[in-house]
Amino acid sequence: MILFSIAEHKKDVNFLTNLPGASQKLRILIADLSNPESFKEAIEGCIGVFHVATPVDFEEKEPEEIVTKRSIDGALGILKACLTSKTVKTVVYTSSASAVDYSAKEDEVKDESSWTDVDSLRTSKPFGWSYAVSKTLTEKAVLEFGQQNGLDVVTLIPTFVVGCFICPKLPGSVGSALYFLLGKKVPFAYLQLPMVHVDDVARAHVFLLEHPKPRGRYSCSARLATVEKVIEIVSAKFPELQIPTIDSLRERTSLKVSDLSPKKLRDAGFEFKYGLEEMLVDAIGCCKEKGYL
Repeated sequence: MILFSIAEHKKDVNFLTNLPGASQKLRILIADLSNPESFKEAIEGCIGVFHVATPVDFEEKEPEEIVTKRSIDGALGILKACLTSKTVKTVVYTSSASAVDYSAKEDEVKDESSWTDVDSLRTSKPFGWSYAVSKTLTEKAVLEFGQQNGLDVVTLIPTFVVGCFICPKLPGSVGSALYFLLGKKVPFAYLQLPMVHVDDVARAHVFLLEHPKPRGRYSCSARLATVEKVIEIVSAKFPELQIPTIDSLRERTSLKVSDLSPKKLRDAGFEFKYGLEEMLVDAIGCCKEKGYL
């Protein structure tokens, strides 16, 4: 089941309705984040809910405070509807590594104990800062709501999600991972970046929903990828592509994003199925198919 906001309900969703088995398995409903009652039909009778959507405004068209309030109010509205349903046992909220990355800790490898420093972000305002603030404060709000109301709420914290994509628009995480191929289309460039395959992220959501005693935050990252390793794989698998030299990329950026340890998720019994090669091959194949390469 997928929910669309009222503002989105006129969008072309053929990429969803054309999926194999969609006519039997997929149900699309309209809901309004500002009206918790609008989620009642979708949640009624469910035992679990995945909350994967969030407002994204990298161009900063709206003030951060408005984006953050919309994100928090929407998430809490959904949780209230889950509580009212009397059937929902677990809610899995999709957070983001941006809720961890900007912490005061300078550790090379971070974990669930790290939280982004919102005050620092609001002062320094790096690229994507508004999104990071909203994800951090929303994750804290949903965890607090779960604790206060006896609802099992867990959060999954994926790093950069790479692999195939079904949406018509290039996902930002895929564009960032392949910035050296997409040029000026992508503002985010790196020398090292933690990544995870999109299918592993989906599997991790289901794993936490089915886990008998999930608790708190779970980092979801399969591999810390250096741009050297990424280019090595891409060059071997796609020799026809024009790939910049390492030296030219080093001139463009010095950014090294900290790794995010998946130890807690692995200790709970989860196993990642896909490595860096599968992430890149699937992402590039999809980009080629959709005309981005």
